[in-house]
Amino acid sequence: MVKIGIVGIGFMGFTHFEAARAVRGARVTAIATRSEQKLRGDWTGIHGNFGPPARKIDVSDLKCFSDYRELIRDPDVDLIDVCVPTDRHKEVVLAAVAAGKPVLVEKPIAVSLNDAKEMLQAAQSADVSLYVAHALPLMAEFRFAADAIRSKNYGDLLAAHFRRIICTPDWSADMSNFRNLGGWGIDLHIHDNHFITWTCGRPKAVFSRGLLQEGFVNHVHTSYVYDDGPSLTCVSGGIAASGLQFAHGFELFFENATLLFQAGTCGGKWTVDRPLTLVLNDGTLTTPDLPDNDSWCAAFTDELQIVADSISTGSAAGPLEVQIAIDALEICCAEARSIENGKLVVL
Repeated sequence: MVKIGIVGIGFMGFTHFEAARAVRGARVTAIATRSEQKLRGDWTGIHGNFGPPARKIDVSDLKCFSDYRELIRDPDVDLIDVCVPTDRHKEVVLAAVAAGKPVLVEKPIAVSLNDAKEMLQAAQSADVSLYVAHALPLMAEFRFAADAIRSKNYGDLLAAHFRRIICTPDWSADMSNFRNLGGWGIDLHIHDNHFITWTCGRPKAVFSRGLLQEGFVNHVHTSYVYDDGPSLTCVSGGIAASGLQFAHGFELFFENATLLFQAGTCGGKWTVDRPLTLVLNDGTLTTPDLPDNDSWCAAFTDELQIVADSISTGSAAGPLEVQIAIDALEICCAEARSIENGKLVVL
């Protein structure tokens, strides 16, 4: 049994807590938060841009710490699940690695590429597993898309366009300082860069246009350059009007099919503009079968399952591998430079 200690009880900490209930061979045994209210189990007030708001939680079977370092030292905790704000990732990860404990850290791994590389180096030196919680490739429509790209079931991917848009978020005080988040070009758009790297490999270069604020990307249109690969573009950012809380989707053009998906929250209502649709060259349109799991946190359960299995059996971490997360962060940084200088940036 892998015993999980969650550091940070905000929206993602709550999400991981709920997701862990369905993980085989693992359970949450401890939490750490500086909030006395949350230590008592009152998690009301926590909410995000998907899923239900949090509620009161029975914490009687959990070890509850106000200092995350005590949680890390607890012998009854095997995996440190880091869900604190991004600007605190490094300190918690390095402390956990120094204690010799495997770490799952929420995305993005860091705002600074140097910080991300320092975390990786520390984990490698200590021979400790480090995972980065990029859940997008595990979400049903994107998992189908990833499998289609990697398996080449419909031939080679020729071209694709991705979209990920939000308005300025107001659901968490931790989201109020864009500098700590790395701007929406890192906090939000890194999902796309990670998915592209996981499915298509690391691009050779990027060319971007967009909007910068104090050097951070708030909105971006990017073309990804490969020596011998698909033509890829993406639009992402956080400048939408307040009624457009979230939107994401893709158009994937294979040799033998086109795959479409578009959905989001508009006016407070989740709307599927285009359900996952497979268009074949003979004109046939089908809606692929997706896993019958209506849990709002199913992808995060799958994410934690990968980590639990990796710790228990040594199985591969797949899209949670730390190097893919660092490559995605490097692309984000290159996009900012491309917007700033108006030139192609080679990675």
